[in-house]
Amino acid sequence: MINAERTSPAPAARRELLPIVLLGGAAGTTWAFLGLAGEIAEGDTRAFDERFLLALRDPADPSNPLGPPWLEETARDFTALGSNGVLAFFVLATILVLVLGRRRAEAATLAASAFGAVLIESLLKHWYSRPRPELVPPAARVFTSSFPSGHATMAAAVLLTVGVLLARTQHDWRQKTLIASLAASLVLLVGTSRVYLGVHWPTDVVAGWALGAGWAAVCWAVALWLRRNRNP
Repeated sequence: MINAERTSPAPAARRELLPIVLLGGAAGTTWAFLGLAGEIAEGDTRAFDERFLLALRDPADPSNPLGPPWLEETARDFTALGSNGVLAFFVLATILVLVLGRRRAEAATLAASAFGAVLIESLLKHWYSRPRPELVPPAARVFTSSFPSGHATMAAAVLLTVGVLLARTQHDWRQKTLIASLAASLVLLVGTSRVYLGVHWPTDVVAGWALGAGWAAVCWAVALWLRRNRNP
């Protein structure tokens, strides 16, 4: 009994601290995004972006990404996972499952993360209006401006949120770590595929990752705060 009384405050303290940590992380990613946007506006990232993009292309034929043909097709497969159509279906299906399972708080968190990210990245694309790369021929069709990457933003916001949802259902820290790592890996693959296909500058993707992860952290912090106030 004495041991239980001594150790019980620790989980409660962690629960109190987690929203603050999440908001701190969101503030950090926001600062990184704004700093990167400022560097791009001043042209300081141009040389890096161009070198990185060209490094992924055949020097003899810049229209051809490095690697065998199947690698380019695989990149298209991964990039599709961050598309609006795929993510919209995935989000709506997951929300439906959560609602039917009476997990409305989790459903609301995912909805806020996904639809909020769509609105934010759309507004920022319009605000910055950065042209798409013309240095190399794109290997996929595009319809909007370049900064920030919508695929990277949405993949980070949605997949990281779902990763947290799944991780919270596990009790073993190794399973939690595995789920979180898989979600983060998929986010990285979606973003890097955009650069490999020549439709985004690398800094577009980094900014999208920061934006999506930061927004997901804000949504989770608010969800945890609301849960704590409902169940004091």
